[in-house]
Amino acid sequence: MFVLCGLSFADSSMKLEPPDFIAKEEYKKIIDMRPLAVEFTKHYYRNFTMDDLSLINKRLPSQQELQCLADMNQLMSGLSSGNIWAIMMFDSWGLMPKGVLYGNSIDLGNYDECIAISKTISDNYKIKGKYCIANLPFKLLGLSTQTSVCFPASCSAKQINTFLGKLFEKLASYDNTEELVREIGCRTSDREPIDGLTIFTIILVSLLLAAVLLAMSYDYLCCENQKQLPVLVKIFSARANSRALFRLVQPNSNPNVIDCLYGMRCMSLLWVIYGHQYLFALLSPNMNKFRIKYWIENPYTSLILHAAFSVDTFFFLSGLLVIAIGLRSLEKTKGKLNVPLMYLHRYLRLTPILALAILMYMTLLPLFGDGPLFDSIKFDDYNHCKRTWFWTLLYMQNYASIDACINHSWYLGVDMQLYIISPIFLIALYKWGKRAAAGMIVLILLLSACLFSTMMIKKYPIQVENGVTPDLAQRRLYYATHVHAAPWLIGALFGYFVHVNRNKSFQLNWIAVCLGWLISLGLMFTVLFVLLPYVDFLNPHLSMLSEASYYTLARIAWPLSLCWVVFACMHGYGGLANSFLSSPLWQPLTKLSYSAYVFHIFIQQINGRRMRTNTFYSDYDVMLTFWGSFGFTLLLCYIIYIIMEAPFGVLEGLLLPNRRSTPKPVVSKEPQIQTTMEKFRTEQEFDTATDTNKSAGVDNQH
Repeated sequence: MFVLCGLSFADSSMKLEPPDFIAKEEYKKIIDMRPLAVEFTKHYYRNFTMDDLSLINKRLPSQQELQCLADMNQLMSGLSSGNIWAIMMFDSWGLMPKGVLYGNSIDLGNYDECIAISKTISDNYKIKGKYCIANLPFKLLGLSTQTSVCFPASCSAKQINTFLGKLFEKLASYDNTEELVREIGCRTSDREPIDGLTIFTIILVSLLLAAVLLAMSYDYLCCENQKQLPVLVKIFSARANSRALFRLVQPNSNPNVIDCLYGMRCMSLLWVIYGHQYLFALLSPNMNKFRIKYWIENPYTSLILHAAFSVDTFFFLSGLLVIAIGLRSLEKTKGKLNVPLMYLHRYLRLTPILALAILMYMTLLPLFGDGPLFDSIKFDDYNHCKRTWFWTLLYMQNYASIDACINHSWYLGVDMQLYIISPIFLIALYKWGKRAAAGMIVLILLLSACLFSTMMIKKYPIQVENGVTPDLAQRRLYYATHVHAAPWLIGALFGYFVHVNRNKSFQLNWIAVCLGWLISLGLMFTVLFVLLPYVDFLNPHLSMLSEASYYTLARIAWPLSLCWVVFACMHGYGGLANSFLSSPLWQPLTKLSYSAYVFHIFIQQINGRRMRTNTFYSDYDVMLTFWGSFGFTLLLCYIIYIIMEAPFGVLEGLLLPNRRSTPKPVVSKEPQIQTTMEKFRTEQEFDTATDTNKSAGVDNQH
């Protein structure tokens, strides 16, 4: 296992480097091996008997074992007769992997050809194909090799193991101690029936879609005046919600909005999704695994290995916006803060989307993705949701259970926990100002010392080695809230600085501006590339002291560099960076950022499970896959936005009082509803740029 700043890679038992030397006898076993299907049919040319099952103590065979033997005899008979179904069963077998010395360790055969086999022998007797991934009893330079086999579905993995074991005993002196085939690696065309929860999810999504379609039809066909639409139609109107989504606001049009945060958030979100795409690429059946060693030592790869710093960007933005907006609100209300309303507003804005995601990952994901590597290429085991879904909805998943429901939602738990304690810092900064800020600086230093001490005492390295449990180190160094509190607090301090100096104009000479950019960029590049000379996939060179120092100081250096970027963009010293980050084109993506973070794994998981052939691993190929996944993610998020996020946001605005100002008296109820909905839609730009519940995170735990 290789872990760097939370991003984990392949099994350390796999020696991912090209060979310098290979024994002749070791490789001769492979090159002399003919196609496995040919060897199998040659070895089992006769009829299958009880002896082929290797029954312990010569016990009586079970009905299932007898059925397997009968089907195998039918298969061999059909092969001798030239029946197409029998030929297809062996035709779908994989071969010995080609290019083993280049890192190709698996041949996937033809999955669909195998499971499509359904031969009717009699009225109540069918033979169906069963596709299995089989381990080969050859390990070349520590690299386990696999191929695919196809047997009658009546045969269990244990019986297939026995058949293949006898074959390999003859071909390669196989000692029959290794499990060649596991039931979890086998698939047939049969699928489990749809359960009640899946039906509920389908009905729920269908009802939401139907409500949007009905509202849109009424909007377009029955009413020309938008102001005369019924309330429910307004809430679910796809036209009104899409208008709010794609409305662009020019930079500097609202003094309360920091325009460069649009681009900063979107770039971090892209970094998140791009980093996760590499995870699926590394888990794929790559034909050039030995090249990964050289890929890791490439400078460009540091941007992927350190993608975890995108999460610190989001925590920095959260702290900045909570404090800047909260202090402005406290000034308007003269120190009054409705804390329960803050919590309720945030919970209602986040939870419906997260609850829908839990349902979709649990029930709909298995219906969309199917392939030979269905259970191999996966980001998480969503069966855990049956036991731990409520911890996710309570935003305690990073502490409550090691089997989180949606693993990448750990960020939402950390951010919610920081949001819960944010009133303490808000009130302290409002009442005591600089003294409270000084106390927060001391707290940052104490938290950093705690992180450093934990790594040194517990010996938790950022490159997991020496038997340290990866999951334990991951949870202590990455999931823990106090680890990410420092970037959040630095953002909060900068938010206080922005609030105190909101009406002040800073006049800096070109030397100060250049120095600010040099320091900021220097910190960024140091954090990203300082470990490059020490990155070795097999033999890490860093001492524990060096690793702890880097991991602790990087948590501070990264958000400090962002402070200058935001400051420079706000006061006219951003140049090209400000033009890029403050572009109005980022605004629609910002409004979809929360849904994109929650659901992008859904699309990537579907693509990974559908994989049928070996892949070639390169940065360019990952980029091609990324843009396809990102496009479908945006399409899915747009649907989620118009059927749930926008309607629930309007309903929340109707049910809860305004957090930002005291409501003005109204003449009647209908104008109040109209004002509330229009206010929600026109202020969505403000919400997405300033409300921390639109932040997204990154999970690089794998």
